[in-house]
Amino acid sequence: MSEHLRSGTDIRQYTPAGLPPGPGYSHAVAVDVPGRLVVISGQVAVDAGGALVGRGDLRAQLHQIFTNLGTALAAAGAGWEHVVKLGYFLRDAGQVAVVREVRAAHLPAGVEPAATLVEVSRLVHEDMLAEIEAWAVVPLR
Repeated sequence: MSEHLRSGTDIRQYTPAGLPPGPGYSHAVAVDVPGRLVVISGQVAVDAGGALVGRGDLRAQLHQIFTNLGTALAAAGAGWEHVVKLGYFLRDAGQVAVVREVRAAHLPAGVEPAATLVEVSRLVHEDMLAEIEAWAVVPLR
């Protein structure tokens, strides 16, 4: 089994024996101290003014989504280092390589939350290609 303690946190990431390594995610994540749970609603590719970003462009939409997630995390007193779970909802799960690329551009090295990816037939707006939710734990100190 592989275990990794995230730098500056009490969050441990695990790859158990018998499971393959996840590219950019962990099979299990544990928090070793009491903390404040932060749950971020699914974010879509809409900017602060309410306009859809990247119509027809998954990469552009994902960058906006990760930007929105970062904004919501910061508002709740959390950062990417506190994220323990990401939930992805994609119109085309075959585009997972694009998700991995954009995620790597936004998450610090060594931060590999648990993750679920689900292909959906439609999101709240027909031009939205992805939605991502996040769960974080901020240690109480």
